[in-house]
Amino acid sequence: MAIKPGLGRKTSNKNPPILSHEFVIQNHADIISCVAMVFVVGLMNESTAAFASAFISLHHNVSGEDPSREQPYGKAFTYIAGIKDYCAIFFYTLTCIIMHAIIQEFVLDKISKKMHLSKFKLARFNESGQLVAFYLMSFFWGAHILVKEGYLGQVAQLWEGFPDHPMSFLHKFYFIIQLSYYLHMLPELYFQKIKTKEEQQPKIIHSVSGFTLIVLAYILSFQRLALVLLTLHYFSELLSHVFQLIGVFDREERLAKLRVVNNGVFFLIRFATSVIGVLTLYYGIGGARSLLALGGLIALQGYLVFSFITEQLKAKREAKKEAKREAKLALQTKKPAKAIKEKVKRKKESDLPEADQSSASPIKQKVK
Repeated sequence: MAIKPGLGRKTSNKNPPILSHEFVIQNHADIISCVAMVFVVGLMNESTAAFASAFISLHHNVSGEDPSREQPYGKAFTYIAGIKDYCAIFFYTLTCIIMHAIIQEFVLDKISKKMHLSKFKLARFNESGQLVAFYLMSFFWGAHILVKEGYLGQVAQLWEGFPDHPMSFLHKFYFIIQLSYYLHMLPELYFQKIKTKEEQQPKIIHSVSGFTLIVLAYILSFQRLALVLLTLHYFSELLSHVFQLIGVFDREERLAKLRVVNNGVFFLIRFATSVIGVLTLYYGIGGARSLLALGGLIALQGYLVFSFITEQLKAKREAKKEAKREAKLALQTKKPAKAIKEKVKRKKESDLPEADQSSASPIKQKVK
């Protein structure tokens, strides 16, 4: 029986063997959707509802109320970090893989097919397209929580009452999705057939470092500070990848000057992050744990600035090399054209009668 193309699978005339690597890669979104549906269906059965809810619902409620029961309008539930959160992270990691395949197949693939991009630009377009969707959602989600919780108007809430910082539902769910997204990047290396070390290494570093930093802030009760810093960071990354997408389509580099905006925003965000970190961790909270966190935060900002400058210098060197290659190629194409023109001219002269050729040669000698 032929397998029809599903989510995350490109159409092919060949049907790979069931449970083979190619079969799993082509149909991974459909397979994972079935796994996720097992947990959803488990909620409908009383005997399995408790087990399934551990993966789908949020736990460690400290508000003293049962979220499953109807409460007065405006009643807020508060949560803390706990061991059951890792079950939720597993389930929503599956959800992130499914959403990744949906965005890839129904948005990015449809656009790239019309643009006829090269292999290098196609890889950059797919990567930036996925990250733009994630950063855009995370930025607006984080900004919404900041406004709703009042952190922008009362900055002192970032450290008051530390470490007893319970989270609202949206706040905790935000962190669950963040951790799930960074975790889903690892299986995506397999699903997208990324085999070379040069392509794998930056993606693995991005995934592991992002997951580690967020989970540390989450379990060490720095959730409020992490929310502010992540929202700022995602705004900078969103602009960076938007300009990278523009660079993919702007072949004549008409909008190259606008990258100055991206550079300015990047350094402004790094400065704002350092200021907020010092204000919260050093002056607001204090203590050995906060100082260690502040040292790690400042070191991270320094590393990001160093990487940014290195990438800019590398891009300039590559641009110069590309310009030299294009100039050399243009020079090589001119030489054959000139040689062909002279060959055609000699051929025309050879086609003349002998008398005309003899009469033409003295003229050339006189001219010489």
